[in-house]
Amino acid sequence: MHGLVELARKSVEEFVRKKKVVPLPEPLPPEMAEKAGVFVCLKKDGQLRGCIGTFQPCCDNIALETVRNAVCAATQDPRFPSVSEDELSSLSYSVDVLSAPEKVHDKSELDPRKFGVIVKAGQRRGLLLPDLEGIDSVEEQLRIARMKAGILQYEDVEIFRFRVKRYR
Repeated sequence: MHGLVELARKSVEEFVRKKKVVPLPEPLPPEMAEKAGVFVCLKKDGQLRGCIGTFQPCCDNIALETVRNAVCAATQDPRFPSVSEDELSSLSYSVDVLSAPEKVHDKSELDPRKFGVIVKAGQRRGLLLPDLEGIDSVEEQLRIARMKAGILQYEDVEIFRFRVKRYR
């Protein structure tokens, strides 16, 4: 198990069991010391159980970003109740470390297998990670990102793309 996935798992378990935040590994491995947006997704029996992330870094490093987003995925995803202690053994984790978003000028620059997308209209933003099961077209990827942001199909949007390093 990759160190970021292990950190996410330990973060969720420590918080759900003891309401405490885990200490960071010392010394921090180089890939955890950088700054980047991070998404942590939890699955139970192959089904999404929580997913929270940041597309721009909010913390000093990827390790802190992972801890914060893992706890939030388990306790603050509005689509699900908080993870209970009896669920912990049945959870699987993935951690996506995001590249910096880059503006897209044409939909031909998108590929739902390679790139995640961010759509923006005013202050509303919607994000969809890349390579998600059932999302096979650029149109579907953009439709879902718009829906998440509450942006209607006829509204103009700015589109950004990003890559992820996915750890499981």
